[in-house]
Amino acid sequence: MDRSETISATIGGQRPTAQDALASRHTPARSLYLHVPFCFHKCHYCDFYSIVDTGDRHEAFVRTLVRELEALAPFATAPIETIFVGGGTPTLLAPAHWSELLGHMHRLFDLAPIRAGSGEFTIECNPETATPELFDVLVAGGVNRVSIGAQSFNETHLKTLERWHDPASVPKALAIAAAAGVERRSVDLIYAIPGQTLAEWDEDLDRALALDPGVGHVSAYALTYEPNTAMTMRMRLGDFEAIDEDLEASMFERTTERLSGAGFERYEVSNYARPGASGGPARHNLAYWRGGSWLAAGPSASGHVRTEQGGWRWKNAPRLTDWQRGVEATGFSPVDDLEPPDPARALAETIMLGLRLSEGLDATALDAEAARLGAGEAFAEAEERERRAGRLARRGGRLELTESGWLHADAVAAELMASLPR
Repeated sequence: MDRSETISATIGGQRPTAQDALASRHTPARSLYLHVPFCFHKCHYCDFYSIVDTGDRHEAFVRTLVRELEALAPFATAPIETIFVGGGTPTLLAPAHWSELLGHMHRLFDLAPIRAGSGEFTIECNPETATPELFDVLVAGGVNRVSIGAQSFNETHLKTLERWHDPASVPKALAIAAAAGVERRSVDLIYAIPGQTLAEWDEDLDRALALDPGVGHVSAYALTYEPNTAMTMRMRLGDFEAIDEDLEASMFERTTERLSGAGFERYEVSNYARPGASGGPARHNLAYWRGGSWLAAGPSASGHVRTEQGGWRWKNAPRLTDWQRGVEATGFSPVDDLEPPDPARALAETIMLGLRLSEGLDATALDAEAARLGAGEAFAEAEERERRAGRLARRGGRLELTESGWLHADAVAAELMASLPR
């Protein structure tokens, strides 16, 4: 029985909800995540919770989401500084539904930083769904950043991914967002697609860098074969082979070379941003990587609140009907996973997430926490092994990946985490 199952079995004999975590003393949540599960097609690589859209469930979904936000609002004891709406395809919701939802969000939460423009409000967008009417509503409600799912500009590779959009729709969507007043624009790209060559990845980078209007942020992810996705099943059936590891490494290095040459700075393993008002890191995602507190609403949405002992983590039920029934009954979604504070797990998460950032980690704080957990010597030995391998370094009191370490970020983190008590 794992930790979440233990929690499920011991909270008053009832299935736990986010309220069980939020009732604890914790660092105020300054971020909010919303999950909209609807898609018009399930991309084969995607392991996020999504359902093929039939258009007849949006009204009930918005109504239930508002009820959940009403339950969460009393726990938002500080102004909300970042909001991220993911999915699914959030931009499938009609402008009228977005107008209603945004109105309730401003009623329920202190969104002063968002209204003042000092906060960040991001929405994910499939380029085929962008319309002037929709973005006018979104901008009026405070959205100031958009993440466009381009993935590739090569139609053959989009077909391999089962990603249904015309590459020409990407600049059109960016133009619509820019015209509505969205200054901060990002594109997502995927490389290491089966059959993809280094030259073709160069072409995708060329297209991304030539976008007009331009973008100030690029997320470039290597294709991963997540369990239980259609992509993984197709590979196991022999439809294609995963790309060669050396070629994938060359694509990773080419990404940094090309984006750095165009004025982008890598601030996380897969994320690059231009300095300035139109670029900059994704502040909401930094809240995740730095272990902040955030609230979460929607089916499968994951939340986290930090305490002195670590942090509570939870994941809402990843099924639309279960989520709706729970929220309609109590205001809170039932959760499939609820992890209570655990100092060892908290330190492992700090290493796993924070090491991915170019800013690295506070080395003194890491040493002290590892020692407090009785793992000081083991942690120091693991760090020394990675430093001798040339993948890790201490600079200015920070523990950081070296240039060669970026290629092995997960392995370096795993080595350090293995030194901690379980």
